[in-house]
Amino acid sequence: MCEFCIKHGEGKKWYEVMEHYSAHLAEEQRRQAYIQKFVEHTLHHGETTIQRLAWAKRKFPAVYRFIRTIGTAGMKANHYGQIVPLEDVEAILDRVHSITRIACICRSVTTGKHNARYCFLLGLNPEGIVSQWPDVETSLEKVSAEEAKRLVREFDRNGLIHSIWTFKTPFIGAICNCDHDCLAYRVQISGDLINLMFKAEYYAEIAIDQCNGCRNCQRLCQFGAIEYSALNQKCYINIGKCYGCGVCRAACKGQAITLIEKGEVTPK
Repeated sequence: MCEFCIKHGEGKKWYEVMEHYSAHLAEEQRRQAYIQKFVEHTLHHGETTIQRLAWAKRKFPAVYRFIRTIGTAGMKANHYGQIVPLEDVEAILDRVHSITRIACICRSVTTGKHNARYCFLLGLNPEGIVSQWPDVETSLEKVSAEEAKRLVREFDRNGLIHSIWTFKTPFIGAICNCDHDCLAYRVQISGDLINLMFKAEYYAEIAIDQCNGCRNCQRLCQFGAIEYSALNQKCYINIGKCYGCGVCRAACKGQAITLIEKGEVTPK
C-alpha cells in the first residue's frame, strides 16, 4: 500500500473512501477559497514557478534538495495527484454525486488554449470557485457518469494519463487526463523538480508469449517505461519507471498487457 492508503485509506485504496469526495468535506477548511486562490496563482504564475525551480536546481543543487523536500511536503498536504487506471476512474465516476467537465488550467498556461476540456471537477459547485477559470463562460458542463466514462475511455485510447487530485488533502476534487502539456508532468517527469504526481497502485506487465513486437505500447507510454528487445522482438516493462496508468493496454492489439496490484509483484 502507498503512503496515502496507509494514512487515509481505512484499510483499502485511499481514493476508494467515498468520504474523501463528500460535500461536507468540500466545505471545510476554506477549501473553496483555497481552490480559487490556486486557480489564480496557476494561471498567472504557473510557468514562472517552473522556470524558477529549474533555475534553482541548476544553480544551487544542494539548496534545491531542501526546496524539493519542503515543496513535496506542501503538495502532499494541499494539492497532489495520483495516477489511477481507467477501471478505477470509472468506479469513482459511478459513485460521486456530481461531475462537471471543465477546461484544463495546465493546458491554458502551457499552450494558450483555453477550452481544452480534459478535466472533471468532482462534488464541487463550480460557480462558487471558478470565476478565474479559463473560458469559464463556455467550458463548464455538467455531465452524467456515463458521459464522463465515455470521454475518459476516449482519452485513454489517445494515451492520456488519468489522475485524481486533492484540494487540501484528503478531499479529492478533480480527475485530470494529462500528457506532456500538463504542468504536473513538466514539474515531475520532464523537469524532475518536485514530487506532486504519484504512481498508481499497480504495475503493467506484458505476457511475452502474446507480444508481437509491434511497439505500439511503447509509442503510447508517457513515462518511457516500455523497452524493446531487437533480438527477441518483444516489449518489456521497466517496473522502476512504470506509473501503472494502464493506457498502454489500449494500444496492444494482442491484449498482452495487464495491470497487477503492487502487492502482487516485486519490483526488479
